[in-house]
Amino acid sequence: MATQRLALLIFLTIVSFPFDHGEIIPSKSQGVRAAYWPSFTGYPASAIDTSYFSHVYYAFVLPSPTTYTLEITPDDVENLLDFTNATSRWNPSAKTVLSVGGGGGGTLPGIFSQMASDHYSRATFINSTIEVARDYKFDGIDLDWEFPSNDTDMTNLGLLFREWREAIEYEANVTGRPRLILTSAVYYASNVSLNGGPRSYPIEAITEYVDWINPMCFGYHGSWENFTGLHSALYDPNTNLSTDFGIGSWIRAGMPPNKIVMGLPLYGPTWSLADPNVNTVGAQTIGTGPGSGLLVYSDVINFNEENNSTVVFDNNMVSYYSYSGDSWVSYDDVRSIELKVRYAQNRSLGGYFFWALGQDLDWTISSAASEAWLN
Repeated sequence: MATQRLALLIFLTIVSFPFDHGEIIPSKSQGVRAAYWPSFTGYPASAIDTSYFSHVYYAFVLPSPTTYTLEITPDDVENLLDFTNATSRWNPSAKTVLSVGGGGGGTLPGIFSQMASDHYSRATFINSTIEVARDYKFDGIDLDWEFPSNDTDMTNLGLLFREWREAIEYEANVTGRPRLILTSAVYYASNVSLNGGPRSYPIEAITEYVDWINPMCFGYHGSWENFTGLHSALYDPNTNLSTDFGIGSWIRAGMPPNKIVMGLPLYGPTWSLADPNVNTVGAQTIGTGPGSGLLVYSDVINFNEENNSTVVFDNNMVSYYSYSGDSWVSYDDVRSIELKVRYAQNRSLGGYFFWALGQDLDWTISSAASEAWLN
């Protein structure tokens, strides 16, 4: 306990340390070709083909709701050790990033909000993330806070990033180790309007202290709606629910394009059509479709083959959908993924990431994206 208090005291007095603020951004030609590995699905980390990825994110570990240190359960220990052991056998090697948080709502956004609201709780949280990342040999740390709920949260997020960056630079200087990467999964756009009033991310702090952000450019539509929609549309002429709008909003807000790593999905939402004969985008629905409202890419392909589905590529929105009977699925396939990767390159973005490993079919999508980026 005394050692922990000393570490906290050291952290709280490092604000005068001359940080170099050096960036860790891969070269434009290599870029960030990343994917999240959900530790809770049973998909083995040893099965990851790292020839398609430069970075692999471990998802997720969670903070304590009372102490704000990371709660590493016995299951977490087992998964973290399995992941660490797998990385030593990856060929080629890939950088690893420990992701803290995750989606799903519940109490987690409130825990992050409380943690970020106080200097001492931020310090406790930050110290814990560095300790766990080092203990399990990660190359970086990622924050997945979905989503700061008001302007105060956004301001505190900026403070958190500043103090986090200062702490990881200080730790690297003291230990002589390479500095940990610092990234963050964020909303698809720089301004968030769901679950509360409009609020904007602290762009200046993110730009200065975070190595790159991962906008989640998917989930625009789902079975919570009573009509079909393309959940990862690159363009949408009728709404702002599109990747082009989201990425553009980040750039217009002042985010350097090379610090934006665009999200791509390996899953798709499903609906049941109200009328099987009315099956275009925007068709009325009466509930969830196959997979209780969601299919991973490998299951989408199997569903299409088994049901002789009609497959449609929407050239204007750059996304796929398929239907069979009253079942309707929105998803990405090779052509749309390649076009989105080209889009990322044309906008000089830092790269792309997938949610999530274990959802592809024989690396069909992962290999297509990697080849499009590198060639």
